[in-house]
Amino acid sequence: MYNFFRRKRVLKTLLSLSLVFASLLMIQKFKLVDNSVNDGMEVKSLGDAGWCGPECDFYKGKGTLKSSFANYSPPVLGDDLDAPRVTVSNATAATWDVHVMNCSEDSSVRKNDWFRRLDPRFHQFVLHRHCRYFPMLINHPDKCRNGDIHLLMVVKSVVEQHDRREAVRNTWGREQTIDGKRIKTLFLLGSPTNGKDTKNLQKLIEYEDMIYGDILQWDFMDTFFNLTLKEVNFLKWFDIHCSGAKFIFKGDDDVFVNTNNLLELIGFKTEDRKVLNLFVGDTISKAIPIRNHQSKYYIPKELFDKPYPPYVGGGGFLMSSQLARRLFVVSEDLELYPIDDVFLGMCLQKLHLTPEMHPGFRTFGIMKRRVSPMNSEPCFFKNLIVVHKLSPQELLRMWSVVENKELVCAKETAP
Repeated sequence: MYNFFRRKRVLKTLLSLSLVFASLLMIQKFKLVDNSVNDGMEVKSLGDAGWCGPECDFYKGKGTLKSSFANYSPPVLGDDLDAPRVTVSNATAATWDVHVMNCSEDSSVRKNDWFRRLDPRFHQFVLHRHCRYFPMLINHPDKCRNGDIHLLMVVKSVVEQHDRREAVRNTWGREQTIDGKRIKTLFLLGSPTNGKDTKNLQKLIEYEDMIYGDILQWDFMDTFFNLTLKEVNFLKWFDIHCSGAKFIFKGDDDVFVNTNNLLELIGFKTEDRKVLNLFVGDTISKAIPIRNHQSKYYIPKELFDKPYPPYVGGGGFLMSSQLARRLFVVSEDLELYPIDDVFLGMCLQKLHLTPEMHPGFRTFGIMKRRVSPMNSEPCFFKNLIVVHKLSPQELLRMWSVVENKELVCAKETAP
């Protein structure tokens, strides 16, 4: 009997090593290592991660939060879009200034009656939502310093979704120059959640970044409630390291983006001089918090009991760099909210702005009925800007069809 269990332990170990080795081979086959990506790359070892929501412990690291507020002064809001800007903003510290953190809970919250009535799933979020900025595990402070960036593609992803990132890199997220307009790409990650093979996953991410040089990673758990942390940490990073980029597309790693149509939209907005407050997407208006306990987006009344401000579906949206910098400023005065799309709507509301609705952004699919044949019709994809959501295989297949010059789509004619 002893030998039986011993063989099982050996088999489990061999299986784990085989999976790691297979993952390394999978990453290696996509692209040879480009030594140039190491320039300007900062990688820190994986420490204990920030809070991951109700399904795991909050934070087990040591140290203290090094606050950024003392060194912060608001950026100038009237920058000329066309002025040459290839260096980082002088308005903030020149480097990411949060290095260690110990985010203890705000115990005073427990004394409130509303907290005692609050759904336990939200306890950890509420107790720790004063924790805003986290140390970076992987950073690329020089990403935007090598020239004028017209469009920065920013993609929310999680550590395990390598296949999605690879599909994006080979389609709409490919770094390139189109008609003289430079496009750069970044993936935003947190750290692996508890209960997973954390060390091996982190090593795979560091190896992936060594190959591509396009990952920003923070030391908080990659969970749904922490998507808002990605928003605020990216806005701070952008203000420090990349405010010279003119436009930002921000989306998920399972969307289709028609890059040419996106650039065309930017061109129209620039010609019409509608750039300063540019925030375009699939706008949702007059929404209220969802009270269905089974919903992913459930919000208890104790947490928020008002209608939502207008906001855009987080699958993909476009904004100008000027507005991104202002969003960073106002976001620091708002309490974090567990739904990242709504939180950005709250930031826009504080600026007295409303996101612009555009029919080319379909963050709920071309048709909301997933089985509709229209959701797989290439000519719809050819004429839209963003479509959500596609598997990596669907994205690669649709991109190949839409980019095929032999694809003929009917054109509308005047009546």
